Amino acid sequence: MKSCAKWTDEAKEDFTFLILVNVIVGIVMCVVGYLAMDHIFAGMNLSLICSVMGGVLNMVLDYVFIAGFSMGISGAAIATGLGYSVTAVVGLFVFSRKKSLLHFKKPVFRFKVLASAATNGCSEMATALVTGIITMMFNWTMLHYVGENGVAAVTIIMYVLMFASSLYTGYSYGVAPMLSFYYGEQNHEKLKKLVALSMKVIAVISVVTVAASFMLTRPLVSVFARPDNPVYDLAVTGNMICTVALFFIGFNIFASGMFTALSNGVVSAILAFSRSFVFMLITMIVLPIILGVNGIWLATPAAELMALALSVFMFSKYRRRYGY
Repeated sequence: MKSCAKWTDEAKEDFTFLILVNVIVGIVMCVVGYLAMDHIFAGMNLSLICSVMGGVLNMVLDYVFIAGFSMGISGAAIATGLGYSVTAVVGLFVFSRKKSLLHFKKPVFRFKVLASAATNGCSEMATALVTGIITMMFNWTMLHYVGENGVAAVTIIMYVLMFASSLYTGYSYGVAPMLSFYYGEQNHEKLKKLVALSMKVIAVISVVTVAASFMLTRPLVSVFARPDNPVYDLAVTGNMICTVALFFIGFNIFASGMFTALSNGVVSAILAFSRSFVFMLITMIVLPIILGVNGIWLATPAAELMALALSVFMFSKYRRRYGY
């Protein structure tokens, strides 16, 4: 019992320590962001409620600061910051209550815990870092093959794919704490059931999003471009081809998130980096040379399919270790 109590206390200490580090890093990043702003622009139910409230607050404050107070880009930045702060403020209140299963306690510095947490988040960092590079490559390739109309079409397709991908990302983030809890509890039966259920949920979402994307391609594209615009036909064709990627994206996002939840940041980073950069880089270079413009549209489905093969391999390789 003493050993169990000791582990519980250490878990609370580590949790408080990591939250404290994140708050400090957040404050530093915020200060640096505000200091650099002028130079840059010169040339679960509670979680769901907080997220929705943050988004609504962001939209309302965008209008108030930009339209009402004429604050421009600074107003938009402040509105975004205040929108994100909703979840942070509510979290501080929730985790300050000792009745909560996980709550703040006097932190103890443990470098190993900090290093493990940082390593575990490498996949998310890798995805964020390479997204800009891949977007730039898409734009450059389209500009080379089609011109400005191609860049506009790519932008439309990215909006559609980002909207669909957010469904998988939201589910993966939502189920991650449960995966971590069951694994930490060594409850392999519930872990297996949750992983199996997640696969079914993602499969259903994949079929629904693919069907919806095919049926709503023209209405979705028409939101951004008129039918008489050359961009319209280009974007319709591109969306029809890129929609195939939605069959694979959900499983790849879940695989990376699952390994993060299981505290295997290395595998998660390999999956995320390979999917969002390595495979995309290969397909973006090879396919347009062979198939022209259609090769550009096929780059995303081909990269996601390659990433799916890697995800299946990692799933099989680590199944016995984690018992899912």
